[in-house]
Amino acid sequence: MSPQPAVTDDVRSQMGRDSKRAAQKTVLDARQRLTSSSGTRASYDFELMHDYASSRLRSALPIAGLVIILAIVATFWVPPIFTALWAGMVLLSLLIVVLVAQRFKRSEPAKFNAAQWTTSFVVGETICGLSWSTLALFTLVANPETLTPVMFAMVLVAVAANAVATHTLPPATLTSTLPVAITVSGNLIALGGTLNYTLAAVSVSGVIFFVYLARQLHASELETITHQAEKDSLINELEEARQMSDEARRHAEQANIAKSQFLATMSHELRTPLNAIIGFSEVLQSELLGAHHVPQYKEYAGDIHSSGQHLLNLINELLDLSRIEAGKYDLNEEVVSLVDIAEDCRRMMELRAKSKGIELVYNVGNNLPRLWGDERAIRQVVLNLLSNAIKFTPQNGKVVLVVTRSGDGGQFVSVKDNGPGIPEEEIETVLSSFGQGSLAQKTAEQGAGLGLPIVQKIMELHQGRFDLFSKLRFGTEVIATFPRARVMDALAPVVEKKSRLEIYSEAG
Repeated sequence: MSPQPAVTDDVRSQMGRDSKRAAQKTVLDARQRLTSSSGTRASYDFELMHDYASSRLRSALPIAGLVIILAIVATFWVPPIFTALWAGMVLLSLLIVVLVAQRFKRSEPAKFNAAQWTTSFVVGETICGLSWSTLALFTLVANPETLTPVMFAMVLVAVAANAVATHTLPPATLTSTLPVAITVSGNLIALGGTLNYTLAAVSVSGVIFFVYLARQLHASELETITHQAEKDSLINELEEARQMSDEARRHAEQANIAKSQFLATMSHELRTPLNAIIGFSEVLQSELLGAHHVPQYKEYAGDIHSSGQHLLNLINELLDLSRIEAGKYDLNEEVVSLVDIAEDCRRMMELRAKSKGIELVYNVGNNLPRLWGDERAIRQVVLNLLSNAIKFTPQNGKVVLVVTRSGDGGQFVSVKDNGPGIPEEEIETVLSSFGQGSLAQKTAEQGAGLGLPIVQKIMELHQGRFDLFSKLRFGTEVIATFPRARVMDALAPVVEKKSRLEIYSEAG
């Protein structure tokens, strides 16, 4: 029951970290909005102004060419000197805007001041908008009746070009389009006439439309920047989570290695006094130095001996498991007979089976070749499987030991009993280290829950497979399968090459 509070503390700690991170993010968002000039985020302001500056620089030459074309077309109705002055004023104001945009592009992002740069851009666009609006003065030097359609067309071109170029900075859009629209529309209304009124209304409608279009483009650009920022934030969080996961995994691996080293060290330290306890208790139990005056002493010595043996077996299992997990369990491989190993293990466990009235049946396949493996490890596998089967099989039960070929040409050891079986939901627990099923917890012959995990790991070291099949009230079958590559007859025979003299003699 002890791990439960630790798990709960970990969950609470993680929840606390998550809520703290969320609060920090909320405070950061609020701070960004308070320091923003557009009511979004200060970082978004920089991106929007950066896009504005880039757009103005890219459109500078096309708009300059458009101004020159409009000035040339206007010379059909306006004296060239006035169109040249107007074009010069517009180009000069456009140059001012370009210079401000270039200065922004060269500035350091770390020193970015949203309010200051917004003011600079708005002032530049105001100058540009006022220079465009001077085309309303053309009516003073030309015939208004023929000039008004030309002025109307020039207004629409100016509003469209400036609205598209400044859409990422709404205040700049207004200051660059409203002056020319207001002055020309007012001039058209002052001139009077149905045509002029209509052109003025269309001009105002055009300005409203292009300003609305610029707003929509601004919203789309802001949404794109927001999504990009969220994606970057998610990538950073994922990277941070990955680093934390790697760090936790390294800590877990180090803790696991430390645990395995500790178990290995302690196992060695405990086995020396245990061997002495077992040896002396065996001497006392056998009364080699004389009979006990108190009969209970012999019984106590037997209890000490059996407890010492049990503890020694447990320490040996811990040592084997820790060595395997630490990667220090080296196989002493040689040619072995799986049949002989199984027969030895059967003889060792037969007396224990008979004491419980269990029938131990042994079946072996014909002409089984030898294996390439570690005899001690394979013997441990068979003993663990037989010991578990006899331990959990009730009296007058039956245990069947089978050694034969597998379907792919390998060999396997199967141990099947007619005991109570294991619930399906407990199989994973039984196969885990120190895991015990409900039956093991109820029986008096409890172990440490290391037998089957050790069998699994030994079979993995032999590139083999371990399978457990069980069903309640139908018994359990465990199968340890060795691959075909470890069967000696699976190796290709060595063919000796004949000398040329032998070949010639046979041919002759």
